[in-house]
Amino acid sequence: MNAAFANRRWCRSRPKRWPQSLLRRNNLAWFLSTTAQSARRTLTAVEDSDMVRVAVIYTQTASLMDFVLQPWQLYIVILSGWINHQQQEAINYLRAENQVLKEKLGKKRVLLSDDQRRRLAVKGKILGRKRLEEVSTMFTPDTILRWHRKLVAQKWDYAELRKQGRPRIRQEVVDSILRFATENPSWGFDRIQGALANVGYYISDTTVGNVLKQHGIEPAPDRQKTGSWSTFLKAHWDILAAIDFTTVEVWTKGGLVTFYLLFAMELKTRRVHFAGCTTSPNETWMKQTARELSNFEDGFLTGSRYVIMDRDSKFCESFRDILGGDGIEPLLLPPRSPNLNSHLERFFGSLKFECLDRVIFFGEQSLRIAVRD
Repeated sequence: MNAAFANRRWCRSRPKRWPQSLLRRNNLAWFLSTTAQSARRTLTAVEDSDMVRVAVIYTQTASLMDFVLQPWQLYIVILSGWINHQQQEAINYLRAENQVLKEKLGKKRVLLSDDQRRRLAVKGKILGRKRLEEVSTMFTPDTILRWHRKLVAQKWDYAELRKQGRPRIRQEVVDSILRFATENPSWGFDRIQGALANVGYYISDTTVGNVLKQHGIEPAPDRQKTGSWSTFLKAHWDILAAIDFTTVEVWTKGGLVTFYLLFAMELKTRRVHFAGCTTSPNETWMKQTARELSNFEDGFLTGSRYVIMDRDSKFCESFRDILGGDGIEPLLLPPRSPNLNSHLERFFGSLKFECLDRVIFFGEQSLRIAVRD
């Protein structure tokens, strides 16, 4: 069979127009498969070598089209493209966010922990050096390599095991020296050294002096002249008391009103007495309160020799005179020194945190019940 006969047969077998049944079909895969099968049947009879090669190419192309354009495979391709598009949008957003953060920080250095550096290094290794440079991240590949070298250096660093110079004094020895010096103002270096030897710590008196000097504690002669306030309080626990005011807001018929609460404390036992509350602690009210506190039968301040109070104008002169007449001497604290009355101030903090700040009071009666309970 020659080439002309093959061409005439090809022309006769080729349809002049598409069948109506084929046009009614919407399945593209079916249409391509049908066309490929017709082409294979036609090209089977071709004997010419060139035409045979063409037929083989058409057959392979048709088989490939039959394989690729299956409906379920087409759905998978579309789904993969959609997922890839979503991931690319997320990556674009993260890159834009990273760029915004870099512009916000400017030239400020970003401090990371070792764990954060390790996580970035693991992710950067997957990307590679070239892709990291293309992404334009906040940390360059050279930075990640520097972190790696630093971690390797830390692994083989044994500086903590080296013994250089004179060993330091143990912390328990330092604490004992400071405790002996503060609780005993009359003790000198030798006395503190002997006390430490009694408990098993053998050091020189020079070491004691160096420790005290480092912590700003003066030698014994000067320390006796400048005794601390806590030392004074501990020396007079049995005869000391403290008195002070605190305030609380209460809802009444006239609106929000400030009530003044007066408390007294026995410093040795930390026993607290509620002296009373009022909206106007005038001189008359203060005088009556002083008589109740200093009553020789059941007064709370009976047995106290001194009472600590601040320089508030509520503690008027007549109030102090009544206390002084009953043998209780008022000790006025320096201005703006609430820490000198720290025990009572600490009680006020606990009272407000545990009770007063957690309750809304309506009327004086509810306030009195809450304070007494």
